[in-house]
Amino acid sequence: IPAEESEDEPPDGEERADTRLSEQDTAGGNKEGNRARNKEGAVTEDTDDGQREGEEAEQPDQTPASSNKPRKKKKKRKPKKTSAGDTVEDNDLEDIDSLLERLEDPGGLSPQSQGGLIADSRPLLYVEHRNLNPENELKRYFGARAVLGDQRPRQRQRQYVRSTWLTAPKNTWPRYSKTGITMRLLDTRRGVQHFTFEHHREYQQVQFKFLDAVESMDPNNIVLLLQMNPYHVDSLLQLSDVCRMQEDQEMARDLIERALYSLECAFHPVFSLTSGTCRLDYRRPENRAFFLALFKHLMFLEKRGCPRTALEFCKLILSLDPENDPLCVLLLIDFLSLRAREYTFLTRLFQEWESHRNLSQLPNFAFSVPLAYFFLSQQEERPELERSQAREQSARLLQLALIMFPSVLMPLLDHCSVQPDARVASHPFFGLNAQISQSPALNQLTSLYVGRTHALWKDPAVMAWLEPHTHEVLRMVEAQDPLVQEAEHKRKIRYQSAPRNIYRHVILSEMKEATAALPLEVTSQPVMGFDPLPPLDSIISYTRPERMSHPSNESTLSLFFRSLLPNFNLQGDIRHDGDEEAGAGQDLNQGVNRLMAAMRDMLANIQFQEPPRDDNPEGDGDWD
Repeated sequence: IPAEESEDEPPDGEERADTRLSEQDTAGGNKEGNRARNKEGAVTEDTDDGQREGEEAEQPDQTPASSNKPRKKKKKRKPKKTSAGDTVEDNDLEDIDSLLERLEDPGGLSPQSQGGLIADSRPLLYVEHRNLNPENELKRYFGARAVLGDQRPRQRQRQYVRSTWLTAPKNTWPRYSKTGITMRLLDTRRGVQHFTFEHHREYQQVQFKFLDAVESMDPNNIVLLLQMNPYHVDSLLQLSDVCRMQEDQEMARDLIERALYSLECAFHPVFSLTSGTCRLDYRRPENRAFFLALFKHLMFLEKRGCPRTALEFCKLILSLDPENDPLCVLLLIDFLSLRAREYTFLTRLFQEWESHRNLSQLPNFAFSVPLAYFFLSQQEERPELERSQAREQSARLLQLALIMFPSVLMPLLDHCSVQPDARVASHPFFGLNAQISQSPALNQLTSLYVGRTHALWKDPAVMAWLEPHTHEVLRMVEAQDPLVQEAEHKRKIRYQSAPRNIYRHVILSEMKEATAALPLEVTSQPVMGFDPLPPLDSIISYTRPERMSHPSNESTLSLFFRSLLPNFNLQGDIRHDGDEEAGAGQDLNQGVNRLMAAMRDMLANIQFQEPPRDDNPEGDGDWD
């Protein structure tokens, strides 16, 4: 606001009062208030709605004290437009963010208290757009000034900006153009819409080149392909894994964000991220890239220190296929809920899904849900009745978890660097036999949980809560409680083999404790980052064409060297267009076979003469 505004002359009359009032309404404040704020040295662009209404009500009395010259109005309107465009103060940004949070969150609760006090009126897997942006979470932790810095003014220099929710395009990315990916609505059943991604012909050709580049085992070929097609999704996913292995985490994360941006630009107009009623079938290869990009992105967000944003992406993945859960994010969602302090969401998920999904039979839910109830019982702002109910629930569920999965306790205490007392350490129920006797599938689940969430159990208050319930379980074991025999019977019958989506989750999570327990049939086959362990019942919409056949006039020597390759098949290279060509092909085949047999005999009979032994190394050296 210009300084000469305070030098306004008295008005000549009141005939333009109505016009001035309407202009002041659109500008969002009166000039008398601006002049008072200038004298105090505090310029604030945003005011509360109540203050604006009060100022507008007082403007008819203040009209004689304000200026009505057109020249002054133009000067004042110009900086108002500039300040709204690109010179917004950081304090104003914080005010805007807090105002938006109050509008979307009727209770106006802090992030720490959100976990226990939000009403459960929305669907369970409801996704909020504002929680998909990690900058919003970082601003709640560190403030807008520390997160944004001077990024906001530079955003105006972008010539192409497309509003997206999953990720924001960066200036360093190549210019986006149509990639050949589209999304189609297949059908709508019982209020649920089923979509699928589709690859056009030009994208299919790029996909074939990508598969050739992967088979070459040379990452430079994928880099060359991305230079020509900068938004090819599978190339971005595969190259991201290569960068992550080379410890280039920033580039790996950037490539995943670019893949998400490419897929979001292809969304169907009806496809919604937040409704929880849009489905994608993982059996279709075109849809897998979206699942994998979301999963890899949430893993980067969790490592970055944004668990609330990662939880929102986890809910999004689960909402795309909650029945099959192809990436088995149910093994991860409890950890993210605890880290984000969304305890009420975790307990609500357990209550609503336990009846038809048997979540208590997963070690992560068996132990995380009582831990969530314990944290809820420690919140002093909750009513005493709710806190006591949470304490009772946490005690009951923790004892059931220790009875059902006794093999979790000792590795958990070992990771937390806690030495158990003599009674627990010497009791066979929690001893080494509990870990050896369990099936490999159950060992994977327990190893995955302990390796991922042991840091949440290091709290001394949590250990003090765990100890008495452990002794209570030992008392029940010694008293031969029927619950103990029933849990042992369930462990023997269930967990015989893990489904394929659990193996896929273990591979993507890269937890050393769980990866070491993978069976041989999984570790013996090649695992590609763009499609790990594809479903056995995949729905293939297009297939890769066969390789070009070699010319029929190829020389015998060239055929011989090509026959050394493991995938050589001479019959596939010969075209049987007629009897003469068939006979010639057979003669050529017999000749090559005879040549190969002779060459094998020659190579087998070759003997290399060994140099004479020096039995007397300190001798006189008779030979040179």
